[in-house]
Amino acid sequence: MTGLADLLPGWLPAQRWYGGKGAAIAAVRIDSETRLPGEPDVRVTVLEVDAVDGGTERYQLLVGRRTGRVEQRLEHAVIGEVDGALAYDAVHDHDAMGSLLALLATGGEVGPLHFTHDGDIDPTWTSRVMGAEQSNTSVVFGDAVILKLFRRLQPGANPDIEVTKALADAGSTHVPRPVAWYDGDISGVTTTLGLLQVFQKGASDGWAMATASVRDLFAEGDLHADEVGGDFAAEAERLGIATAEVHALMAQTLPTALAGSEESQSTAHQLHERLDAALAVVPELAAHAPALRAVYDAVAARTGPVPVQRVHGDLHLGQVLRTQEGWVLLDFEGEPARPLAERTALMSPLRDVAGMLRSFDYASRSLLT
Repeated sequence: MTGLADLLPGWLPAQRWYGGKGAAIAAVRIDSETRLPGEPDVRVTVLEVDAVDGGTERYQLLVGRRTGRVEQRLEHAVIGEVDGALAYDAVHDHDAMGSLLALLATGGEVGPLHFTHDGDIDPTWTSRVMGAEQSNTSVVFGDAVILKLFRRLQPGANPDIEVTKALADAGSTHVPRPVAWYDGDISGVTTTLGLLQVFQKGASDGWAMATASVRDLFAEGDLHADEVGGDFAAEAERLGIATAEVHALMAQTLPTALAGSEESQSTAHQLHERLDAALAVVPELAAHAPALRAVYDAVAARTGPVPVQRVHGDLHLGQVLRTQEGWVLLDFEGEPARPLAERTALMSPLRDVAGMLRSFDYASRSLLT
């Protein structure tokens, strides 16, 4: 009889959040499966996925099961038939997500899962999946809160909840306040599986605002930026102020240090590794490699102390929202593909500044490609 693990090697690579693109799957194992109370049958499922070329990664699925034919709205989410029922990705099922929201609203434990709530939640809010699915899945409930369901798992507390809770507790208005979360056990380590935060209703995406400004400028080729209706300069300044305030507060509420020569050498090593990876994909960069490596070697040669702290780790225009109250920074988990120890390491806040400036450069050239 076909089991869920047998169906997943063919289903996983088609999911946008799956990180093993291009690598054949050798095997999938069910690490844990916890059924939530109520109906329909929905199970928080942790998978172990082995790649043919080596390495194992863990992923989270919410697997729903229904007998008979599923409703048309769920047909696109079907994984296949398991034990006489159709298994499907339950994040697309209002009823299934209602069971999860009810647990987040009350807190408590279900098997190895622990639910914590830190704000008011209406368990009757209906759900909808956000369309911009990337490494995680975001589900909005009642336009009031948004659940980030962490798909690719690494054992330990996710930096997003650690940082945003510290900032929100310290009074920051530039991060979405956490209102609930749930954890599970991965390799004996308490691991964040989902984070519920206040939804920024009516907010504008930073990338969309910046590229709209570029379009307006191109449309009026004989005018300067400050003469065009969509000029982004003032908002860019406000975003810079918000970014500075967030980093200053991170330095007050989270660990800081002075990095010495060993840390400088480690940073340079990471930069060389990233360049090696980029060169393998884009050989045309080879002409610039010597100059880049010279800069990296200069970083390695630093002996003086460098102030370091917790940072965002993946800051760009797609990670910020303009609300009526001001700019809000999202997704403090760093680059999901990087090891957790690297994503939580203390770094110079200039890393985030550089990431945002690179994003500004991308936005300015977006219509030229």
